[in-house]
Amino acid sequence: MDQLGAALRAWRDRLDPATVGFAHGSPRRVPGLRRAELATLAGISVEYVVRLEQGRVATPSAQVCSALARALHLSDDEQAHFLRMAGHATDPSRVPRMIPGSLYRIVDQLAGNPLAIYDATWQLLHWNPLFAATFGDPTVRGVGDRNVLVWQFLGELPRVRQTAAERVAFEESLVADLRATTSRYPDDPDLAALVSRLNLSPRFCELWSRRAVGGHQSAHKLVQHPDVGDVAMNSDILNTQDTNLRLVRWTRLLGGTRGTRKSRSSRQPSRGPSMECVNSARPCCRTRRSQHDHHIHHRGQQVPRF
Repeated sequence: MDQLGAALRAWRDRLDPATVGFAHGSPRRVPGLRRAELATLAGISVEYVVRLEQGRVATPSAQVCSALARALHLSDDEQAHFLRMAGHATDPSRVPRMIPGSLYRIVDQLAGNPLAIYDATWQLLHWNPLFAATFGDPTVRGVGDRNVLVWQFLGELPRVRQTAAERVAFEESLVADLRATTSRYPDDPDLAALVSRLNLSPRFCELWSRRAVGGHQSAHKLVQHPDVGDVAMNSDILNTQDTNLRLVRWTRLLGGTRGTRKSRSSRQPSRGPSMECVNSARPCCRTRRSQHDHHIHHRGQQVPRF
C-alpha cells in the first residue's frame, strides 16, 4: 500500500460515522468509516475507493481529492498534503483547485441558496444540493465537461434560457475573464488545452481574437425548471484573493417564477439515486445518501422551493 492509500485508510479509521450522519446500527469490527460510507460521502464508487487505498490509481483527479478531503473532514494542511501525494503539487503556475475549509464553511452557512464553487477557468469543483436541484445533476456529465465555457460555447447551459442580449453579454464577460486567467497562469497546460478545445467554437474564436480582458462578476438567468416552471435568478460572485476560486450564489428575483408546475401524475417516475465515479468509466453502485452529504447529488431527489 503506498503513502496515499495508507493516509486514506488512517483518515477513514479516525472519523466517527455518527458525525457524518451514519448511525451506529450493525456492529462494526473496526473503527471509523466503512469504504462504502466514504464512497457515498465523496460521490465515487466503492471499487474506486478500494483501488485508491491499494495504490492502484496513478493520479486521482483534483476534483476527486477535494471530494474525499471534504468527506474525511481533512484540515487545510491535510488536504494540501493529500493533493501533493496525488501528484497535484502546489505550483504558482497552475490554476489552484484546492478548496479551503473556510470556503466550505461559507457554503454551509448559505445553504438556503443554490451555490457552486468554480476555479479560475470556470471548472465546476463543488456544489450544494440546491444547485443540483435547480440546474440539474452535474454528475451526468464527465468531469472535463463540467465547465461553464464548455457548456456555453460547445453545448448548452443546463436549464438556462437567455435572451440574445443576455447571451452576448454573458459570453463577452466569460471570454474576457478567461483571457485574464491566461495572464495569471500562462504555463498551465490544462488552461491551454481548454482554450484549444474552445477554439472549435466560431463564436469563441471571434471573441477571443478581440483580446478583451475583464472579470465576470454577475449575470441574470431564466432557469427552466421541469417542476416549478421558469424562475428568474441573479448570480453574485465572490472571488477568493489568493486562489482565484469563485463562489457563485444564485438568488430568485421577487415575482420571478412563472409557468405551471407539472402535476405529479404527469411526471416521469423518478429513478433511484445514481452516482458515478468521476475517474472511472464503470458505472457505480447505487446506494443511500446521507443527510449530511455535500458531494452526492441525486437526480429527482429535491425540488427547490422558490
